[in-house]
Amino acid sequence: MVATFDLPKATLLEFSPLNNILVTWQPYTKSQDSPQGEPNLQLWDLQSSQQIKALYQKKVESWCPSWSEDEKICVRSVNNELHFFENNNFNTLANKLHMQKVSDFALSPGSQPSKVAAYVPGSKGAPSFVRLYQYPVLGGVSAALANKSFFKADRVTMQWNKKASAVLVTASTEVDKTGASYYGEQTLHYLAVNGETALVQLPKTGPIYDVAWSPNSAEFCVVYGFMPAKATIFNLKCDPVFDFGTGPRNAAYYSPQGHILVLAGFGNLRGQMEVWDVKKYKQVSKPQAPDATHFSWCPDGEHVVTATCSPRLRVGNGYKIWHYTGSVLHKWDVAAGSELWEVRWQSFPEGSFPERAIMYQAAPSGLGTTQAPTTQAYRPPALRHLPATPSTKLHEDEPPQNMRPGVSGERIMSKTALKNQKKREAKKAAKQEAKSEPEPHSDLVTVSNSQSELSSNDPDTDKKIKNLKKKLKAIEGLKDQQASGKVLEKNQLEKIQKEDQLLKELQALQIGQ
Repeated sequence: MVATFDLPKATLLEFSPLNNILVTWQPYTKSQDSPQGEPNLQLWDLQSSQQIKALYQKKVESWCPSWSEDEKICVRSVNNELHFFENNNFNTLANKLHMQKVSDFALSPGSQPSKVAAYVPGSKGAPSFVRLYQYPVLGGVSAALANKSFFKADRVTMQWNKKASAVLVTASTEVDKTGASYYGEQTLHYLAVNGETALVQLPKTGPIYDVAWSPNSAEFCVVYGFMPAKATIFNLKCDPVFDFGTGPRNAAYYSPQGHILVLAGFGNLRGQMEVWDVKKYKQVSKPQAPDATHFSWCPDGEHVVTATCSPRLRVGNGYKIWHYTGSVLHKWDVAAGSELWEVRWQSFPEGSFPERAIMYQAAPSGLGTTQAPTTQAYRPPALRHLPATPSTKLHEDEPPQNMRPGVSGERIMSKTALKNQKKREAKKAAKQEAKSEPEPHSDLVTVSNSQSELSSNDPDTDKKIKNLKKKLKAIEGLKDQQASGKVLEKNQLEKIQKEDQLLKELQALQIGQ
């Protein structure tokens, strides 16, 4: 036994990365003896069992301080500031980042210099935004490595890649105002420490179920869209690399070595797992783990564990250890009346298990495999003696497709990208047609930089025509932005509504010349 702490009201605890400090949290309460309440966040030195610091943390959200992996930096959110401490000295504030209404943050993994992503929710028509900073340079907007603003965000989830070179931000709203989804709306944003930012374009509408970085930090997988969900791997330019098609899935898990990806459907789905070789983009196996509430990779990258745990499910608790080829190597069920709360692999130092060649033949096992069986549509007994007819599916399954240019022909583009491409092609065709055909005498109004400017003897009329064309050109730009998905301001929308009126004024001036 290392230490014992008498904390009857503690409900949450966490260890620092190097196991030097234990953090405990209990609900914040007030009493007549203590109107301001007692500090409810406590930090304990595990070697001496002494309390290092007691702090106030009223909200359970972001209750735990966040350490860098070497414990040289620790960050916690306090009101509108992020407080930074160094070398576990919590009596001295080393640095702070002040941002109005900052509500969440994420500290980067890996070695120094540490970076932090800070999120500020939008208010009063202003957008939400995430900014990246490198410690200790925290002096305002100019010190930010990257900045990304966006609308439609009640909360965010921020995920750094392993190399701390980029972060993915999943922005979510509680309610979908269009009524298309019970789960609200989600968008995915990309920020890199070199200043690059992007909105990740997802071809299928619907929720974003899971986002997972590859351990190589060069690509990430997104599971998204109304069921059956799509799963796509993107590179750091946010271009799709491989599309796994559609299927019953809501989670993605990379092996620690990054050579295998498991796409799984747990929770309200049947527990189907698709095991993929992500170098050859070839499916290895397709086992099924019904009622699983937990999944995790063994550090060796060869085995996985699935478990049914309480309180998510209180019956049928137990766990299975699998080989990634689909073989069940070990199975354990709890005794009747007992419950299983958690399953966790023993941790090992990084690099303990090198990557091995991928097998496609099922590993030998006395428990066999649980490959998903092929299912047939239900047929009433009165029709079973008749020849089977093709059944109509609610959803046509999309097959996997390599999205790299030049590999499988044309790449699938998002709806917005296709719309913009059609507009560019139409404009290009119109310009070529205008150059090839002589312009006849007509009272049609055209707004084009290539059209020769008509001049009149009245300088005021020429000036009015020039101003009208300038306004119409600006409106065309606003319409292009609106088509690409950008949310326009109220005054910009009013300008677009005036387009017909401006065209009539321009036509009247040109006819009167």
